[in-house]
Amino acid sequence: MQILMIRHGESEADILKVHEGRADFPLTELGRMQVKLMAEKVSKLYPPEFIWASTLRRASETAGVLANTVGCPVQYEDELMEYNNGVLAGLSYEEGKKYARPKAAHERIENGESDIEFRMRIEVIFSKILNSSPYERIAIVAHGGVINNLLRSFLKMPVTKEFGFSNGDTAIHLVEMTAGSRKVHFLNDTSHLDGLMKSI
Repeated sequence: MQILMIRHGESEADILKVHEGRADFPLTELGRMQVKLMAEKVSKLYPPEFIWASTLRRASETAGVLANTVGCPVQYEDELMEYNNGVLAGLSYEEGKKYARPKAAHERIENGESDIEFRMRIEVIFSKILNSSPYERIAIVAHGGVINNLLRSFLKMPVTKEFGFSNGDTAIHLVEMTAGSRKVHFLNDTSHLDGLMKSI
């Protein structure tokens, strides 16, 4: 089975320069243009048969456009929401400085989740997706932190943040699982956006 992992488009939090995480901001107009270009590319080159998506607006809107463009069903899952950053959600970067950051993987930011809890949450939903998807190709539309943990899970990497994967706006990653093997086709493809800034 091939698995597309797709990040949402630009959100209003990117413009406002605030901590996003669980803060539920919509896409910007630029973000919607990015999503349209991504959906057209995915529909043409590697259309999924089924989409799983985060319930946060920036991702659910992205998934909805992709589903409509491809013509396939989408299922929204709370467990695909971004890292629970607790009290930081929606705060400006300056305001957020007054809160101590966790120093170990088991520690939580106030009202949030730890790195270990985040990884385990993604392990559980990824297992659910893989074991209930009788398809040749699916898509998971989510967030940078979620996609990092999905890729770490796929590659059987440790919880540590020592390894990270870049995720541009509407970045597309394609991996594949077959009996006894796992293959990475490509990561962080944003080539569909190449001409966008020049055209607006």
